[in-house]
Amino acid sequence: MLKIENISFSVDGRPLFDGASATIPDGHKVGLVGPNGAGKTTLFRLIKGELTLDGGDISLPQRARIGGVSQEVSASETSLIDTVLEADTERAALMAEAETATGVRIAEVQTRLADIDAWSAEARAATILKGLGFDDDQQKQPCSAFSGGWRMRVALAGVLFAQPDLLLLDEPTNYLDLEGALWLESYLMKYPHTVIVISHDRGLLNRAVNTILHVEDRKLTYYGTPYDGFVKLRAEKRAQLSATAKKQQDRRAHLQGFVDRFRAKASKAKQAQARLKMIERMDMVTPPEEAAKRVFSFPQPDELSPPIINIEGGSTGYGDTVVLRKLNLRIDQDDRIALLGKNGQGKSTLSKLLSDRLPLMDGRMSRSSKLRIGYFAQHQVDELHLDETPLQHLQRERPGTLPPKLRALLAGFGLMAAQAETEVGRLSGGQKARLSLLLATLDAPHLLILDEPTNHLDIESREALVEALTAYSGAVILVSHDMHLLSMVADRLWLVGGGTVKPYEDDLDAYRTMLLTRDAPAKPAKSSKSAPDKPKRPSRDRMQELRSDVRKCEDRIAKIEQMREKLAKKLADPALYENDKVGELEVWNKKYAEVMDALHRAEVMWETAAEKLDAAENA
Repeated sequence: MLKIENISFSVDGRPLFDGASATIPDGHKVGLVGPNGAGKTTLFRLIKGELTLDGGDISLPQRARIGGVSQEVSASETSLIDTVLEADTERAALMAEAETATGVRIAEVQTRLADIDAWSAEARAATILKGLGFDDDQQKQPCSAFSGGWRMRVALAGVLFAQPDLLLLDEPTNYLDLEGALWLESYLMKYPHTVIVISHDRGLLNRAVNTILHVEDRKLTYYGTPYDGFVKLRAEKRAQLSATAKKQQDRRAHLQGFVDRFRAKASKAKQAQARLKMIERMDMVTPPEEAAKRVFSFPQPDELSPPIINIEGGSTGYGDTVVLRKLNLRIDQDDRIALLGKNGQGKSTLSKLLSDRLPLMDGRMSRSSKLRIGYFAQHQVDELHLDETPLQHLQRERPGTLPPKLRALLAGFGLMAAQAETEVGRLSGGQKARLSLLLATLDAPHLLILDEPTNHLDIESREALVEALTAYSGAVILVSHDMHLLSMVADRLWLVGGGTVKPYEDDLDAYRTMLLTRDAPAKPAKSSKSAPDKPKRPSRDRMQELRSDVRKCEDRIAKIEQMREKLAKKLADPALYENDKVGELEVWNKKYAEVMDALHRAEVMWETAAEKLDAAENA
């Protein structure tokens, strides 16, 4: 159990927490939310002991392990799989010690390795890496072969593999694609210990967590519900506070009116004085401040005749390497298209082709002669001029436009007077993203291509982006790991994979189910008007055969378990670790490893047999 008791903490004299308290029960999945700058990341650092409290106390059970992702792994020559395995420091230390330990200690080491299931570690690490987007070949490559964003995934895989008792994740989906984000949601739901995650991803906050910890006004408030329930409860709470504050203000005004009228009259002086004391004793409720309105104001383009882009038999790629082929795509100005598919399959390649940043290598592509295209990609946020202000960025793009008009454009994207004159290097990530979106839409494009536009935007800004895209009269091509954004904006889905792009005929929920189902088909099933025939139930003989297979597997597992227990007792015998029995010890250790491998294979066979039986019984 994590206990946060009456904590206080200030940064440069500005209080972030003042008498804040919360209790997180063991095993709970918690979403930590609140305005930017409220202290969410600071709270993580306080929990980890990286910062010292001004007052109060934060306590965890003794020996509880805390884990989080603070930075990407180094660009070393260590393979991804070994890097993840090393993240479990206890296992790594025990494995190293097992090579040299003698006497009673080797028995203790072997017992502990068995307790933490050390022998299946590589398979677990590989599963996590695969879920985060690394195939079998990539897992064997060195960390130095991957960029910073991919090494952040490796760091995330490491902390998930280590399974700390308290897992702290700060915006973990920012460097994941949709597929990785959905896998992480599913993983966190089944995580065996306590999780606290800072996120602006509404889907994750509704599916992966079951409670919300809200940071506001230097306090912590715990809500026993996912995000949508929290929003409703908070709105009700704010409405009650507003109503109470209004009643108090009306009561105070009434009392003050009496005082003002009768203070000078001797006959009413005592009554007036009594009312003054009543006013002084009133414990006034402060009405909640209205949340700052987040806005995006996209300029509306003129209308073009359809289609604005049409590709027939197209292919594209880099140099002589073809990445996408057999492209037969049409885009109209009223299209809202989401690109689905794993990283590396060609989503960015398609975006660059459509935005005229890559040539068509084969086939035909026609565009409207007056077509204007706006393009936003995450790397463009990093390419802003850090020593210039947003106003100077616009002056470069619109040299003949007067500053008041440029300031109005900035205000339309939530960059008010103070931010307009602030150097970009001092702006928040969300403010930089707003500036990049403004620059991408400055010419009122007919087609807007957005590649992960929400990475630095808070929830309110994401909702504002949804509203702006809904009102926008141009076409939208959207790549995002934010399922809520995709579901609210996109009305067409394109699946990028297998070297081509095809319409995805089902919806986002079906796509999510497909990704999370291990034996899902590689291609989405085409919709059919007639329902497929229900498979026939297997014959009685076949059912008996399937049940027999399951029993045989269970018997085999039981026998191997007996062998494992005998070997464990043998390895726990101190006499085995005497100096003259080194050769015998190696033999027994080898046998134990062979038995563990056989047990793993037997369990896999049982799972396969049980799945076949279950499918047959439900046919």
